[in-house]
Amino acid sequence: MTFVPPSIDWAALAPIVIVLGAAVIGVLIEAFVKDAVRRMVQVILAVVALGAALVTVAWRWTVVQAQGPAELVGGAIVEDAPALLAQGVVLLCAFLGMLVIADRVGGEDGFTPAAAGAPGSAYEAQARRLGLVQTEVYPLVLFSVGGMLVFPAASDLLTLFIALEVLSLPLYLLAGLARRRRLLSQEASLKYFLLGAFSSAFFLMGLALLYGYSGSVRFADLAVAVPAMVGMDVVLLAGVVLVLVGLLFKVGAVPFHSWVPDVYQGSPTSITGFMAACTKIAAFAALVRFLYAVVPGLTWDLSPLLWTIAILTMIVGTVLAIVQTDIKRMLAYSSVAHAGFVLLGVIALTTSGISSVMFYLLVYGVATVGAFGLVTLVRERDAEGNVTGEATRVEQWAGLGRRHPVLAACFTLFLLSFAGIPLTAGFVGKFTVFAAAVEGGAWPLVVVAVLASGAAAFFYVRMIVLMFFTDPDQDAGSTVVRTEGTTAIAVAVCAVATVVLGVVPTPILSLASEATKFML
Repeated sequence: MTFVPPSIDWAALAPIVIVLGAAVIGVLIEAFVKDAVRRMVQVILAVVALGAALVTVAWRWTVVQAQGPAELVGGAIVEDAPALLAQGVVLLCAFLGMLVIADRVGGEDGFTPAAAGAPGSAYEAQARRLGLVQTEVYPLVLFSVGGMLVFPAASDLLTLFIALEVLSLPLYLLAGLARRRRLLSQEASLKYFLLGAFSSAFFLMGLALLYGYSGSVRFADLAVAVPAMVGMDVVLLAGVVLVLVGLLFKVGAVPFHSWVPDVYQGSPTSITGFMAACTKIAAFAALVRFLYAVVPGLTWDLSPLLWTIAILTMIVGTVLAIVQTDIKRMLAYSSVAHAGFVLLGVIALTTSGISSVMFYLLVYGVATVGAFGLVTLVRERDAEGNVTGEATRVEQWAGLGRRHPVLAACFTLFLLSFAGIPLTAGFVGKFTVFAAAVEGGAWPLVVVAVLASGAAAFFYVRMIVLMFFTDPDQDAGSTVVRTEGTTAIAVAVCAVATVVLGVVPTPILSLASEATKFML
């Protein structure tokens, strides 16, 4: 048997190659570049690579519009409009997230100087005194983004699993690198790793069952084999459900959400914002491709399961967010609730469902990066007035709007977008997914979603009232620290995008409507 190597269109793979190539170069920089300039080189490389990849995606979009979609790497990856749109949204949010990650807040970054050292050890204290910096963060982020770019474009289950691991493994490490609250950060990393490995096992089992059913891991072959479903329907359904478990874990849907609050709280806040936005975008894009292109014939069988998960996700996320006293945990459960809202567009199983999901992910992603970017700037003050760690307790934000009105106004804007208030991007995003769900016959889910949105407005408005209309607690003081400025740039871009997409959403909605036809 003669091996025939696949013909590879490197131009079509350019966005992925740029990001993963930069990640590999970043590893070499760690080994060969001097400490004094290493961080600067890593930051420039990461920002330039993400910007170049985003421009390349825009170029490939024009090529696909003119020449049509194509199979790449022997059919393991496809280049079509939905994949490119998802990649573009991931890269945009990753670029903004990288600006937050690269910033030095209060003269220091948010990462421990000694990741391998035990929290509180003499080794860690010495590393801090010497001013060591964990510049490995930047290639790790790039590796994760590379996996996220492959994830929505994968056209077979094996490639999908590899992309899942490539995007996840760096995040397991990054979650444990917080400069302060080291034990909490390491706990977050361990929980994320163990539960992520568990969900990957479900995914692999589903992959094996689907291969046993169809004799192939290719999406195209599965799409042909699914309608037959003769005598092996149990194997097929079990395989599909197990694959969905692996994907729903990454989006944080109930009951696969238990990792979300702990990981969001314990991770470095800049990494939390990056992870909350980009991982959800990539995972939902892959989930939509799998449901719309591979198993649309199982709609009747899967609808009860997906409806139940969507309802539980919206309710659990909203109710638990209301009772949180830590702002990162509040935003974490808010993220869970938003996953439920996005599931409405997924469940719609209409072309408008695809475009509404991608638009919602864009507006949610920019608001999330902006919100967590602002959280990195608000710090605690001790009894002597010294600035310490991040002020994540909700009561520490009391009166912030009077002392720092611009920051509080931007945070208010992001909260209003999360709540779905008109003239913000969040309102348009919710309206589009609700309309798609109604079009798909899932109007009972829309009723639940509207009620959940109304209840969720409580904890968003509570934060606004706390910032602008509540006197600060003298025992829970907070302040806003200076930065190198990249976080301010990212937040400003996110704020402008939130307003523009809420007032003039038509161009992006039209762009999303063009990305509704999958190539398997």
